[in-house]
Amino acid sequence: MSETTGAGEGFPGAFRLRKTDEYSSVFAFRRALRGQYLMLHYRPNGLEGARLGVVVAKRLAKRANVRNLVKRIVREQFRRNRATLPAVDMVMRLHAPVKAATRRMINEDVVRLLERLPR
Repeated sequence: MSETTGAGEGFPGAFRLRKTDEYSSVFAFRRALRGQYLMLHYRPNGLEGARLGVVVAKRLAKRANVRNLVKRIVREQFRRNRATLPAVDMVMRLHAPVKAATRRMINEDVVRLLERLPR
């Protein structure tokens, strides 16, 4: 491991939503923030830190490489900002086609949504 990577900057399984019930409970809480391309659904989790799930529908990003790119960008911004996030379970969901979007535009959308989370 390189020295440039901080000890708390990984993305271990403890910070991921994995089960269908975890995703369902976030959607059922019905709190969401809408960005240009993404929608951030969230609910308090009562744990020490934030957890993340990502949903990218095929109808909005037809090609697998585009879906994977969106997921990588979301996970990377979550990893970088995790220390400042409140203790919530969140699902970042693509809600608009990203054909014309650049990586920078998607990155900025994710950062704006994370900053708007209620503390």
